[in-house]
Amino acid sequence: MQPQPPSTHRPPAAGSSGPQPPDPSTWRRDLSASLVIFLIAVPLSLGIALATGAPLQAGLVAAAVGGIVAGVLGGAPLQVSGAATGLVVVTAELVGRYGWRATCAITALAGLMQLALGTARVARGALAVSPAIVHGVLAGIGVTIALGQLHVVLGDTPNSSALENLAALPSELGHPHPSALLVGAVTVAVLVAWPRLPGRAGLWLRTVPAPLAAIAAATGASTGMSVPRVSLPEWRLQALPALPDGPVLGVFAAVLTVTLVASMESLLSAVAVDRLRAERAGMQEGPADLDRELAGQGAANVVSGLLGGLPIAGGAIRGSANVEAGAASRKSTVLHGLWVLLCAGLLTTVLELIPLAALAALVMVVGVKMVSFAHIKHVQRHREFPMYASTLGAVVLFGVLQGVAVGIVVTAFLSLRRLAYTRITVEQEGAGHVVRVSGQLTFLAVPRLSRALTQIPAGAVVVVELGGSFMDHTAYDTLQSWTNAHRARGGWVTLRGRGGRPIAEPVSTHACRPWTPWRNHHCTRPALPADAPAPGGGQQLLGGVSAFQRNTAPLVRDELARLAREGQCPTQLFLTCADSRLVTSMITSSGPGDLFTVRNVGNLIPPPATDGSCDSVGAAVEYAVEVLKVGSITVCGHSGCGAMQALLDSAGPSTAGRSGAGRSGGGTGSGGKAPADPQTPLVRWLRHGRPSLARMQRIGRLGRGEVAMADRPVADALERLALVNVMQQLDHLMAHDCVARRVAEGSLQLHGMYFHVAEAQAYVLDAASRTFAAVRPEVLDAV
Repeated sequence: MQPQPPSTHRPPAAGSSGPQPPDPSTWRRDLSASLVIFLIAVPLSLGIALATGAPLQAGLVAAAVGGIVAGVLGGAPLQVSGAATGLVVVTAELVGRYGWRATCAITALAGLMQLALGTARVARGALAVSPAIVHGVLAGIGVTIALGQLHVVLGDTPNSSALENLAALPSELGHPHPSALLVGAVTVAVLVAWPRLPGRAGLWLRTVPAPLAAIAAATGASTGMSVPRVSLPEWRLQALPALPDGPVLGVFAAVLTVTLVASMESLLSAVAVDRLRAERAGMQEGPADLDRELAGQGAANVVSGLLGGLPIAGGAIRGSANVEAGAASRKSTVLHGLWVLLCAGLLTTVLELIPLAALAALVMVVGVKMVSFAHIKHVQRHREFPMYASTLGAVVLFGVLQGVAVGIVVTAFLSLRRLAYTRITVEQEGAGHVVRVSGQLTFLAVPRLSRALTQIPAGAVVVVELGGSFMDHTAYDTLQSWTNAHRARGGWVTLRGRGGRPIAEPVSTHACRPWTPWRNHHCTRPALPADAPAPGGGQQLLGGVSAFQRNTAPLVRDELARLAREGQCPTQLFLTCADSRLVTSMITSSGPGDLFTVRNVGNLIPPPATDGSCDSVGAAVEYAVEVLKVGSITVCGHSGCGAMQALLDSAGPSTAGRSGAGRSGGGTGSGGKAPADPQTPLVRWLRHGRPSLARMQRIGRLGRGEVAMADRPVADALERLALVNVMQQLDHLMAHDCVARRVAEGSLQLHGMYFHVAEAQAYVLDAASRTFAAVRPEVLDAV
C-alpha cells in the first residue's frame, strides 16, 4: 500500500512494518485500466460538451484535467473525474445566460469554494443529505438531458427548458431528419446490445467499451451521409475566462449550484467506487479520504475553468469501470488523463469524423440510465418516494438548486408529519377492547391518547397495540399510569407491538426474534431441574418448531403463501457442506425462495459419467441450471471440515500430521475419521474428493502456490485442502455440459467461497489470482 500523504495524519495500520514498495505488476494493471477508461471518457466527454452547448474541446480539457489533477490530488485514488453528467443542465443554462467565457470563470470560482470546503473538512456532512433527494436530483437531470438530446437525434436543436423540449417533441417526431435518426438509432442499438453479446466471441468483443463501440459503429454507418459532425477548433488565448456580467446574487447562486452538484456527485461516486475497491484483492490504495477528494475536485475545477474546460466531478460510471478493469492505484486515473491529452493533440482528424447525432444518442442513453428503477424501489421501500418525486419534478421544471431546496422542504415536512401524526382508535372485539396506535407516540399525541383511554370501561380486558417505533417519556408515563390504574380496578391490560408481539415478556420465556443477529437458541430447550437427565434432541427440535410457529410464522406466512402460489424462482444455486455449523441463510442473509441449496458431506460435486449413486448432486445442478435458470452457482467450503480431515488421514501421517486437526474441532464425519471398511457409503462418497487431495499434493510438491488467502497465510494443511477443494469442485461443475454452455453464453457465473467457522468470516475466491479474499462489512450504497 502506498504511504498516505502527510496531510491525512493517519497512523500506520496495526501490525504494519511501514510503507510497502510498489509492486511492478501494478503498472501493467494500471496501464490496461487507463486505456479502458480513456476509451470510455473520450466519447462521453464530447457528448457532454455537445449537450451543454460548450465548445467540444472543453469536454476533452475537462477529461484531461480531471484525470491528471484530480487523480494526483484527490482522496479517492480509483475514482475517475471528468466532465460531469450531473452538471449538464446547470452548465447549459450558464452558457445560455452568461456565455462560455463567464461559465469558465464560474467553474473556477466553484473550484475555489470546493477547496475551501475541503480544507474545512465538511465532506462527510454532505452525505447527510437524504439519498432520496440525491437520486431525485440525478433523475431530474437525466430526464432533462434525455429530452434535450432527443431533439439532436431527430435532427433539430434542443430548446432552453425541459418543458419546451417536451412541447416541441410531437412535431419533431412527425418530421425527423432521416440521416440523424439512423445514426442515433445505430448508437442506441449498439449501447443496448453490446453488454448482451453471447458466446465466446461476445465475451471477447465486450472487452471493448460499449460507448466506443457505439460511436465507432455510428461513425461507420454515417459514411457518405450529410450529417453535422464534431468540429474541434484550435484553442485560443481569448477563450480564457471572463467575469460574468450580471447581478452579484445571481452569479453567487450559479457558483453555489455548481459547487453543490459537483461536490455531491463526486462524494457519492467516491463512496460507491470505494466500496468496489474494498471488495477487490490486491488493491494498492487505501480507503477514500473524502475531505482530500473534495479539495482535489476543487483544484481540478480551478484548472479546468482557467483552461476553458467544463466543470469537473467524479463519475461512478468511469470509476466503476476503472475498478472492473483491474486498476490497482491512482496511476490508472492519471494515465487516462495523459491519453486524453495526447488524443486531443494527435487525433483531431479522427474525432472530427464522429457525427453529432451519435454523441447526442450516447448522452441521451446516459440520461435515461440516471432514472434508476432500483433507486425508485429503494426509496419506495423506505417511504421516501414523495421526496424523490418532488425533487425530480422540481429539477425538471425549475432547475437543480431549486429542486434540491424543494426536496429538503418536503423531507422536513414529511419528517415532522411522521413525528406528529398519530392515529388512535378504540374498537370492541368480543368481550374485550383494542386500542390501536398508528404512528409515533409523542407528547403531541398524549391528549388524544388520554381521551381514547377514558372510553374504556373499568374492569375490561384491553389490548393496546403500538404500531410505531418511538414512544417518548411523556407518552410512556401516561400509558403506564393508566395501565396501573386500570389493573388496580380489576381490569386486564396487554401491550403489543407490530405483528401482535408482546412488547415485554418475562425473562424466562423465549426472547429470540427472527431477522435479528443470530444466536445459539438454547432458550428453545425445555427448562428442567438440575438433577434431571438431559433431554433428547427431539425435545429441543420441538421447542424450536414451537418458537417458529409463535414468533416467525406470523411474519413469513404471507411471503410463503406467495411462493406457494407462484413457485420458486431462486437466483442462485448454493452448494455447501452438510456440517451443522454452516447455516446458509445466516451466512448469506437470505430468506425463503432466495437460494436453491444443495448440501452434502464435503461439498463435493462428482463429475459426469460417475456411477449412478452420485446422480443426486448432478440432478440438482441440472435442475437449477436448466429448469430454474439460476444466474450463479456458489461452492462453499468451511474450516474444520471432517470430510477434508478424512481425506488427509487417508493420504498418510506425513500429510495429516501437518493439518492441525487437533485445533479444527472436528466437523462432518464425527471428528473427521473415515471408517476403516472401504465398502461403507462414506468411504465410497469421499473418493470424489481424491482429485482435490491430489491437486493439493501436486501444488505442495511443485511449489506453485495455486491457492492463497489475501489477508493472511493459509493456516494448515486442513485449511489448504478445503480451499483447494472449492477450486476443484468448480472445475467439476464446468464438466457438466449445461453449466459449461451457460457460462460460455455469459448467463451463468461460478463463485467459490470459504467460511471460517471460528472467525465467522466468509472469504470469496478471485479466480484470476486464485486468492480467497475476506468479505468486509458493506459500505452504505449512497449512489
